[in-house]
Amino acid sequence: MFSRLFPATVGIVALLTLSGCATLSENTEQSVLVQTVLDHRQIAGVGCVLSNDVGKWFVTTPARISLRKSASPLRIDCKQEGTGWAYEKVDSKVNSSLWGNLVLTAGVGYFVDKNTGAGYEYPAVLTVLMRPAAPRDVAPAPAPGVTLY
Repeated sequence: MFSRLFPATVGIVALLTLSGCATLSENTEQSVLVQTVLDHRQIAGVGCVLSNDVGKWFVTTPARISLRKSASPLRIDCKQEGTGWAYEKVDSKVNSSLWGNLVLTAGVGYFVDKNTGAGYEYPAVLTVLMRPAAPRDVAPAPAPGVTLY
């Protein structure tokens, strides 16, 4: 009985191990769509800088960009002159491969996946909520009889 179950057990464990390892099954790059919204309307042509602990990416919205995954948050800084600005932080989420790797490799693969970012991902669509630009200070009109040069 044991001799018949052993090959099946080894095969199942091998499949689970390979499917659980994010380093082998997941990419360290991720494609995300970045869009900006102001007053419930999508705004085009906004310049944004996305950054995490492994890199920095520049994009003009709306656009799809490929960035490097990480366990650290993704910071998004956007601005369009005369329209508005935004600064947001998006946390990465653990994907299912990382949990499988933690269980099946007794924690060793977890540290590898955490360092490479393969076990994490950001949301596929990043909707950045813009804040309106502050109105520029308008100088008061000169007093009667004062000449401005």
